[in-house]
Amino acid sequence: MELTAVGKRYGRGGRWILRDVHLAVGPGELVRIAGANGSGKSTLLRLVAGIERPSTGRVVRPGAAAYVPERFPPALPFDAASYLLRVGRVHGLSAEVARRRAGEWLDRFGIADRAGTPLSRLSKGTCQKVAVAQALIAEAPVLLLDEAWTGLDPQARAVLDEAAAERAAAGGAVLFVDHDPARLAGLTGAAYRVGADGALRPEETAVPVAGGPVMEIELDVPDGAPLPERLPGAPEVMALEGTAVRLAVSAGYSDALLRGLLLGRPGVRVLAVRRREGER
Repeated sequence: MELTAVGKRYGRGGRWILRDVHLAVGPGELVRIAGANGSGKSTLLRLVAGIERPSTGRVVRPGAAAYVPERFPPALPFDAASYLLRVGRVHGLSAEVARRRAGEWLDRFGIADRAGTPLSRLSKGTCQKVAVAQALIAEAPVLLLDEAWTGLDPQARAVLDEAAAERAAAGGAVLFVDHDPARLAGLTGAAYRVGADGALRPEETAVPVAGGPVMEIELDVPDGAPLPERLPGAPEVMALEGTAVRLAVSAGYSDALLRGLLLGRPGVRVLAVRRREGER
């Protein structure tokens, strides 16, 4: 995903919200966008999503974008499940896949019992979970999160942290805005700030994904079949005795990796999870 010399203003005489923005986000990257209120962060995400067009420059996406807006309109004439189904269909999913993914995300956010509740009758926090779920079911090449954690309870925030890491590990480009400077700090590969002049400048607050402690996960794969080529965190794989294997992955991806293995390969059995020797 790439922005080249992108500028945005409203009206020919309006002030420049964004000016000469250059940004490239590759597959598997988590990128943070910071800035003061009203600086243009949300405008930047809407441009990437294709909701708005730039006044100057060009936005190139590798495919569809899934977007969690800063404000979700709850007064839509759907219940939670049917809304997610419709969004999935818009993203090109079959009805079967859209329905299955909708159920999975409703369950993962702990609101499966609200599937048939009209959006207008849901609490603000539950509506926000639906807003996040509608972007995650698409598994789009680009995921945009505009203060998506706001209004979520701690458990749901942790689920979204994990989901963002999973999307990046699966090759998605993830661009996010959040008021918490520590959000995804251990996984973020780059961070930028929108200045008062509308320019986008890099910050030196990001921690590379490759950094941090390494976790080792030992598995038994009784059927002997190879593991999927793409796994969260792109772990190193080492064959052990018999049908056992050891995976080494950055600690920030360990939960996502375990979830991917256990959900994607029901026959896999986890033997051990530990920090690599010598790691603090």
